[in-house]
Amino acid sequence: MDNDNNIDFKDLWKKQSVSQPDMQDLLVRVNKFKRAGLRSLWITNMLLFATTAFIVFVWIYYQPQFISTKIGIILTILAMMIYLFVYNKLLSAYKNIETTQTNQEYLQNLILIKKKQQFLQTTMMRFYFATLTFGICLYMYEYASRMSFLGASLAYGLTLLWMAVNWFFILPKQIKKQQFKINSLIEKFEEINKQLL
Repeated sequence: MDNDNNIDFKDLWKKQSVSQPDMQDLLVRVNKFKRAGLRSLWITNMLLFATTAFIVFVWIYYQPQFISTKIGIILTILAMMIYLFVYNKLLSAYKNIETTQTNQEYLQNLILIKKKQQFLQTTMMRFYFATLTFGICLYMYEYASRMSFLGASLAYGLTLLWMAVNWFFILPKQIKKQQFKINSLIEKFEEINKQLL
């Protein structure tokens, strides 16, 4: 039974347990998944670092007077940096997916990625959005205090509406899409493992 777990795809092709086109398709899908995951990591890093640099520039250039503005900036940057720190832990999991692996190793790596994604999609996203929302609201206070009540209400209202749209509509769709991709790959590898028993 222990030997069965170490059978690689080339052995599977020889035994014809699963037809070659299906195995080839699965390998292509895994490589696409890996490339998409790595691309997403790099894009997220670049965007959040650029956003952080812009926020720091705004802080230096406009010299906010209220302590609430400074705390808001720090909280916003902190939210992004903590999220990136945890998100970047996926890098090693994606890099561990190699074409020379056995089906059991593929399955273990995919399950590890799924667990890390679930943590990111739940605990870290709640932390990120809560801290970011609070930070942005504190940051806006100094500028909103100079506006009319209607202007300040509109500024806060539109900002909070955009955060709510992201939290309740855009994010759940992205999470569902990510879960579908990884779950379908895991199911395929589990089917292969069952055929080998």
